[in-house]
Amino acid sequence: MDAGRWRDAAWLGRAQDWIDERVERTGEIEQPHVRPWSTVMRVPTSGGDVWFKANDESLRHEVVIVERVSSRRPDVVPPLIGADVAAGWMLMADAGESLRSVSGREGSLDRWLDVLSRYASVQLDLAGDVDDLLAAGVPDMRLATLPAAYVKLVDEVGAEPRFHDALPVVEALCAELDAYGIPELLQHDDLHDGQVFVRDGRHLVLDWGDACVSHPFFSMAVTIQGGLAWGLDDMENSVDTTPFLAAYLKPFGGDDLVPATDIAMRLGWVCRAINGRVPGDDASTMTRLRMFLDGRP
Repeated sequence: MDAGRWRDAAWLGRAQDWIDERVERTGEIEQPHVRPWSTVMRVPTSGGDVWFKANDESLRHEVVIVERVSSRRPDVVPPLIGADVAAGWMLMADAGESLRSVSGREGSLDRWLDVLSRYASVQLDLAGDVDDLLAAGVPDMRLATLPAAYVKLVDEVGAEPRFHDALPVVEALCAELDAYGIPELLQHDDLHDGQVFVRDGRHLVLDWGDACVSHPFFSMAVTIQGGLAWGLDDMENSVDTTPFLAAYLKPFGGDDLVPATDIAMRLGWVCRAINGRVPGDDASTMTRLRMFLDGRP
């Protein structure tokens, strides 16, 4: 991946023309975020800032996801001003302030109770869209795919033998989780407080680029184990996450599913390791694999 493409003058000119066809700018476009796989630009308008995002080929399905979420549940994403699926471009209204900032200022994680309930309902509301999303290129991380993908990943990153030896554990956990009969749905796969924003009292979920079709409860690996359990002071297991898990599970049917989430949060790190792998960053991949096998980084 080459981040230089996003600073190429010709590419920037095409992006600016596309933006100018959709909004009336009141100033120069700024480019605060540049990554090898995407870039985000701030566009000033008389109605406030709007945001342009471009993804590379591997993440262009994010536009399809945001279009679908915006259509089904416009209450959980910023208004979509423009989109080009083929180019991987989006233009969206400002989302407000990050939940990370708001929670830190308020000294509370309670906003997550609404976020998680709302997020679960979005997953269920898009149940009928799964086939369309897969056809549009959203990664298939369903339970049936995980064992083979796990073997391929540990081979590619040169993981130590104990990770290879854990294949039967992956297979057994997939079978155990599948027995609960919970439909596999769209899941964000990187839902943390830097991806949720607060505007006009509403909680908005952004950055669906890592989303995939998999077991819906996989999301809780990052959200609960990797985030909420550490609290505002970043101390492991410093927060009782029971109320947050209950808020998430309520739309799915309630606390009877807690045992399923225990399995899913462990397997969710396998999904995250496979789906979130960035070439050249095997350290992050190994951290996620250790979360699966050891329960800690």
